Amino acid sequence: MGTSNGSGGGNKILVLTSTGTVGKLLIEQLTQAGEQVRAGSRDPAKVAPVRGVEVVRFDYRDSSTFAGALEGVNRVFLLSPSGELSQYDLLVPFLETAISGGKRKIVLLTASGVEYDDSQPLRRVELFLERSGAPYVILRPTWFLDNFHTFWRGPIVHAGVLPIPAADSRTAFIDARDIAASAVAALRSDKFDKKAFTLTGPEALTYAEAAAALSKVSGRAIQYVNTDDASFIQGARQAGISEGYANFLAGLFGFVRQGAAAQVSAGVTTLTGQPPRTLAQYAQDHKDAWKA
Repeated sequence: MGTSNGSGGGNKILVLTSTGTVGKLLIEQLTQAGEQVRAGSRDPAKVAPVRGVEVVRFDYRDSSTFAGALEGVNRVFLLSPSGELSQYDLLVPFLETAISGGKRKIVLLTASGVEYDDSQPLRRVELFLERSGAPYVILRPTWFLDNFHTFWRGPIVHAGVLPIPAADSRTAFIDARDIAASAVAALRSDKFDKKAFTLTGPEALTYAEAAAALSKVSGRAIQYVNTDDASFIQGARQAGISEGYANFLAGLFGFVRQGAAAQVSAGVTTLTGQPPRTLAQYAQDHKDAWKA
């Protein structure tokens, strides 16, 4: 079921940030659905080879890579690369090129909560898209369950602790596989066009409850430690996150403590027709990640 948005006759989907958590899953799911996929990456050699997927060099900061990436493409999935803080300056020059002519559809991944602050760089990207006249869908996921086996895996494996400055607040964590499935639906149908969807899991849990669920499946004690912002930033820096981005994440946890991540949304079910995965399902699927 292809979308009706054509651009120059092409029917390919361009997936950007294709080596990221969502990008990799999206490429896999789109090819399984029979779509023609082009993966854009600053370093094409790093894109895992998937049968039938064309890999091209793409860099948001190098406009000479735009035309080749967009050739024959009528739909684009994009998000800001992890660690970027000036997302508007990074994404909008490419978006201007991608939507010239008004035919290409854009599916943009931002973040839950950005819609409450029009000065926020990601919200400014959303507003640019909303005013552009191009067909678009905006997806706003909450915190990824996948952080538990990526960003937060180190302290869990080394010390059996989950040091997060979230107090006893709740978060409706989402599995990245459900984000990818939502993006597939948005890319393959025009019935969601000109809309924004908040994407969450089916339940809002505390980090202590999350730690208990990970303990249960991994067979080891994992304890949630409500840390302060400074300790969190230090830990994030040790995990290889830049100082600016570590500060940005700590700021986001300020909103989490106020309850900003606790709302459960029907976005995934509306888009995909399926309920999102629970933390228990996610933990079972990744249980080997937390063994010492």
